Amino acid sequence: MNLVAVIGSPRKGKATEKLVDKAIEGAISKNPSCLVKKLNLVDYDIQYCRNCLVCRDAKTDEPLSKCVIKDGMSQIYKVLLESDALIFGTPVHSGYPTALMMAFLERITWTLAKPEKSFLTAHGCPLPRSNKKRKSIIIVTSGVVPPLYRWFCDWATKCIRGISRESLNAKTVGDMYAGDIEHRGVDYYFEKAIKLGQKLA
Repeated sequence: MNLVAVIGSPRKGKATEKLVDKAIEGAISKNPSCLVKKLNLVDYDIQYCRNCLVCRDAKTDEPLSKCVIKDGMSQIYKVLLESDALIFGTPVHSGYPTALMMAFLERITWTLAKPEKSFLTAHGCPLPRSNKKRKSIIIVTSGVVPPLYRWFCDWATKCIRGISRESLNAKTVGDMYAGDIEHRGVDYYFEKAIKLGQKLA
């Protein structure tokens, strides 16, 4: 199994990455032959989508459409296409994924998806270009907002779940919200992250 972890925190080695590492630990405990690739998005030059629509309108049967921007995403696309399972980790900023994670999500939407043409759905909705099925888990962190108030301030999970399904054909098998970390400490959530990672394997 090729496991890819996508980390959208601008701060490496902090709460989000620590919980992603625990989820990886959980996956490996269930599947020792698991091959892991971590993508700290802060390490890559990821430019914002220019909305030129070249990728969306490309007439290709390949699992990846052309993007006119040549940056760090060129390396990331290849890793994503080889993945069988994914871990997405991001802090919530104003309730949403970080700017880093949002730039990544926008860039995979039409490069890895094509417009749906069925009359049964809204015309033009994203549909995965690849038939390869994947699994995913989502970890979001918040320094001050406790889990009790998650549903009032966490739009990140829904956003990532939708785009990963529509672009990567990934079914989210679990998610977690690690809140109030500044008071509880990140280790409070370690066991939950490990169990979440085990669901991928």
